[in-house]
Amino acid sequence: MNFDLTDEQKLIVQTTREFVERELLPHEADVEKNDHVPAELVESIKAKAIAAGIYSPNMPEEYGGGGLDSFTMALVERELGAASYALNYIVARPSNILLACEGEQIERYLIPTITGERYDCLAMSEPDAGSDVRGMKCAAVRDGDDYVINGTKHFISHADMADYVILFVATGEEETPRGIKKKITSFLVDMGTPGFEMLPGYNAVSNKGYHNFILNFDDCRIPAANVLGEEHKGFDVANEWLGATRLQVAAICLGRARRAIELSTEWAASREQFGQKIGKFQGVSFKLADMQTQYEAAELLTFRAAWKDGQGTMTDSDAAMAKVFATEMCQFVTDEAIQIFGGMGLMDELPLERFWRDTRVDRIWDGTSEIQRHIISRSMLRPLGA
Repeated sequence: MNFDLTDEQKLIVQTTREFVERELLPHEADVEKNDHVPAELVESIKAKAIAAGIYSPNMPEEYGGGGLDSFTMALVERELGAASYALNYIVARPSNILLACEGEQIERYLIPTITGERYDCLAMSEPDAGSDVRGMKCAAVRDGDDYVINGTKHFISHADMADYVILFVATGEEETPRGIKKKITSFLVDMGTPGFEMLPGYNAVSNKGYHNFILNFDDCRIPAANVLGEEHKGFDVANEWLGATRLQVAAICLGRARRAIELSTEWAASREQFGQKIGKFQGVSFKLADMQTQYEAAELLTFRAAWKDGQGTMTDSDAAMAKVFATEMCQFVTDEAIQIFGGMGLMDELPLERFWRDTRVDRIWDGTSEIQRHIISRSMLRPLGA
């Protein structure tokens, strides 16, 4: 594995970093204060991202995307991760689940999402089915050429921005070594479809301006043509997505942690106590050393997994190790950064307390740290028959 950047990758990193500094960071304080991103700002950022060539960078060039490989995408996500999630998300990286689109779905959903004409959101979690995806109760029953959907989804991020939902529901059952599990199918469901209602979600302390919603389905009728992929194969589609999104979370944590380290280093080099810079005290300097060491270890794990993904050799364990280590590293780094700043670290004049709150959810969504450790240990034990 060679992580030396090509000239093209260096240019992509530079372009993305300058975009973040110019177009995203100046709006962070207002978004945090108001818990809202104005529609006109969304459109402005989107238009500028498209003009800069960094919109939908993960999608195939043949459909209008950037066509970037997984390693280069990790570089892009690291740069975007320095900004508030509510803002960096506007620079769309559509779910690779959409690559399962076929026929008319490509023109109706895939291409318009890549070009910025439409937004998607993904609905999987339920009140009684979080980590246990195959325990979901929201279900679809075939009725002629349609499916009728009933049930509830929650924690559905940015549904207020979306034009349609990539919905995962149960469509049957099967016997497994661990008992009866649901067969899962994914659907493309347009906002405004009769029987489909969106309600406000919960007030999260993480990622202000990036909201979650509750989706209710009451005899919602969807044509069979809106099945994404194959019937009962939605879990396979979801697994394809989970590896990529776990790398995305890991890389975003790198960007946030790097920004916290930079702020902490500058503070330690300029703040004076007891007649000298606080960076002279081992109690501070050793914190910086541990923060940087953890950061670089997380970066290597993330880049290794992304490189292997580009080669088609990434395992579930590779993605899990990157996510669990990077998210826990970011929590450690942001906490230590606040400690270095002292009381000022908890004041909202600085972004550190926001970093600290925002990164807490990273150990939960897209697979909890406990789920990641289960994946890793399973990959170690199964070859030995355990």
